[in-house]
Amino acid sequence: MKASKPETIKHYAVCPHDCPSTCALEVEKKDANTIGRVHGSKRNSYTAGVICAKVARYAERVHHPERLSVPMRRTGPRGQGLSSFTPISWDEALQEIATRFTQITDEFGAQAIWPYFYAGTMGWCQLAATHRLRYAMGYSRQKETICVGISNAGWQAGVGTKRGVDARELSHSEVIVVWGGNPVHTQINVMTHIQQAARRGAKLVVVDPYRTPTAAKADLHLMLRPGTDGALACAVMHQLLKEGYADHDYLEKYTDFTPEVAEHLASKTPAWAAEITGLSCEQIIEFARLYGGTQRSYIRLGYGMSRSRNGASNMHAVSCLPAITGAWQVKGGGALYGHGDIYKGIDKDLLQGKSLAAHATRELDMSRIGPVLTGNQDDLGDGPPVKALFIQNTNPMVVAPDLNKVHQGFKRDDLFIVVHEQMMTETAAMADILLPATTFLEHDDLYTASGHTHVQVSKAIIPPQGDSRSNHDVVCALAQLLGHERSTLFTHSSMELLNQALKHSSLPSAEEIHAQEGIDLAESFADAHFLNGFGHADGRFHFFADWQSLGDAEGKLPTLPDHAELIEAADCDHPFRLVTAPARTFLNTSFSETPGSVKKEKRPTAFIHPNDCAKQSISEGDLVTLGNSLGQVTLWAKPFDGVQPGVIIVEGLWPNAAFAEGVGINALVSAEPALPRGGAVFHDAKIWLRKKQTL
Repeated sequence: MKASKPETIKHYAVCPHDCPSTCALEVEKKDANTIGRVHGSKRNSYTAGVICAKVARYAERVHHPERLSVPMRRTGPRGQGLSSFTPISWDEALQEIATRFTQITDEFGAQAIWPYFYAGTMGWCQLAATHRLRYAMGYSRQKETICVGISNAGWQAGVGTKRGVDARELSHSEVIVVWGGNPVHTQINVMTHIQQAARRGAKLVVVDPYRTPTAAKADLHLMLRPGTDGALACAVMHQLLKEGYADHDYLEKYTDFTPEVAEHLASKTPAWAAEITGLSCEQIIEFARLYGGTQRSYIRLGYGMSRSRNGASNMHAVSCLPAITGAWQVKGGGALYGHGDIYKGIDKDLLQGKSLAAHATRELDMSRIGPVLTGNQDDLGDGPPVKALFIQNTNPMVVAPDLNKVHQGFKRDDLFIVVHEQMMTETAAMADILLPATTFLEHDDLYTASGHTHVQVSKAIIPPQGDSRSNHDVVCALAQLLGHERSTLFTHSSMELLNQALKHSSLPSAEEIHAQEGIDLAESFADAHFLNGFGHADGRFHFFADWQSLGDAEGKLPTLPDHAELIEAADCDHPFRLVTAPARTFLNTSFSETPGSVKKEKRPTAFIHPNDCAKQSISEGDLVTLGNSLGQVTLWAKPFDGVQPGVIIVEGLWPNAAFAEGVGINALVSAEPALPRGGAVFHDAKIWLRKKQTL
C-alpha cells in the first residue's frame, strides 16, 4: 500500500499589496521555513476563493534566489547591483545610518532628511513605520499624491466622503459599468462578482481608452480618447434628462441639482461629446438608454480616468450619474470608488506616530521627487536641500514621474541613500546602505481595504528569510539609536502596537480579529446608499463642486460637471497620447522579477493602432521610440486595433533595463501636479512615435 501524502496545512493570511481587493488568503506551508501555493479564502465573502495569479505564485517571490538576505554597504559604483555591495552586520548598518543622519541634522537641520515610502505593503503597522520615524525626528513629511490624490478629490467633490455601495451588491445589479479600471488585470474579485451577475442577465459596460481583457468581456465597450471621460458623462446626463430617465424627486430631496445644472447640461449633447471623445453619437445614446433603463445600475469607478490633469473633474462628472437616475436608492444601484472612510474609527494617528511631532515640518510632494532631489526651490520651500533619503515600500527609480530627473537626483554624490527592500530593485542599487526586508508572510500587520469592508489581521507564517527585518523593527532600532528609546511606539512589538490602536478604536484585539479571519464593518443599507445623507455638511450630493475648498485656489476646474480642457493635448510635433496602463502579472514594480510574471508579459510593448503603424511601416516586433520634451523610450511595437488612432498604450512598470535603451516608460510622464491638490498624471502625455532605424 502506498503511503499517503501528509495533508497540506493552509494558514490564513492577508494580501498586503497596493490593490483594492486586500484578499483573504490561504497559504500552503510545506515546512517551517517554506510556503507553497497561495489560495483565496472561500470564507471571505468578497474574496470568495479567487485571487490573482501573481499572488497565487507568491512562493516565487518569497523564495526567490536573488532575494536580499543581509545588510550591505555600497563599496562600488551606484546602479550596478549586487557587485557594488559588501555585506555588513545589522549593528554596523544601523550605527552608520544613525551617525550619518545625526551629522546631516547637525549641519543642515532635520528637514534635510526625507523618509520616502509608499504602498509596497498596505498593512498599517509596517506601512506607517516610516511616519513614526519622521514625526519623532522632525524629518521632512511626505505629501502622498502619487496614486489617489486626484481621484479622492474628484469623488469628495460630489459624494463628500470616501465610501459607497458594497461590491457584493453586484449580484442584484442589472447594468454594471466599469469606468476607468481593468479588473481582469488589477482586481480579479470584481470580475468574479460581475460574472455572477452576468449569469443572472446583467449587462456589462466598460469605459476605457483601449480594449482591455475586461473590455473584451463587455456587452458595450466605450473606447474613448484618454482624458475625455467628463465629456462622456455629461452627454449621458444630457440624454438621461432629455429622455425622461432622471428621477426628479430624488434630485430634489438628496442633491443640490437646480435649473442652472439642467441648463448647463442641456448644451452637453452627444454630438458635442462625440467630437471630444471620438465616440459616435449612437454609442453615447445607447449607453445612456441602457444605464437609464434601470435604477439597478452600478458604477465601479477605477483610478484610470483620474490620472490626468483634468482627472478630478472627470471623477466628479462620472459620480453624478447615479444621482441623476436615483440609482443610489435601490439594492444593486449606485456606485463605488473606495471604502476608506468606513475605517475612520481606527486610530491611525497612533500608528503613524503623530503624537511624536514636536512642531510642524515641511511637506514634500512624493510625485515630484525628481524636482525635489534636483533642487527645485519651489518644491523645497524655505527648507534645506534633501541630503538623505530613507526609503521603504517603493521603487521611485522606476515608478516616479519625470524619470530622467529622478535618476539625475539619485546620482548626486552628496545624497546619502538608505533603502530597505526585498529585492535588488533599481532604487536599491542606488543605496549607500541596503537593508533586507521581510515579506508579509514573515511579520504581523493590520489591513483595511478599499474594494471591500473587512478589517483583517495577518500574522507571520514563516520566520524572516535570511537576516531580513520588518519595517517596524528597523524603525524601532533606528529610533532608539537616535534617542527615542522611551516611546512605546518604538518598544512595543507589532502586535502590541496594533492592540493599542485597536483598543483606542473600540475594536476587538488583533488576536481576536485574526482568529475570526477578519471582521466585516459593512454599513447599513441606508448609510451605504446615502439615504441618511451624503458626506457634505448639507447632506446632499453636490453637482456644484467646491474645488477651492479642496485646494484649487485659482479656480481652474469647472464648478459644474464638464470636460476640463486641461490635458496635454496632442499637437503637430506630438501627435499621439500615451496611456501607461497596469500589466496583468505585475503590480507596480512588484513581481517584475518573478519568472512566472516575466514569462507571461514577455517584454515592454507599445500597442499602436494599425493605421498609425502603416504610416511609418511599423510591423510587430519592430523597435520604436516614443518621445517628448522630457525624454525618449525605446521598446517593441505591436499593431493593435483596440485603441483609437493617435493613442498608444504601454502596459506595466518594467525595470528600466528591460527597455532597449535602459530607461523606463515614466521618463515620458510629467511631474506637474494635477488640480486641485496634486497627483501624478500618468495617463496624460503627448508624445511622438518613430520607428527605430537599425543597422
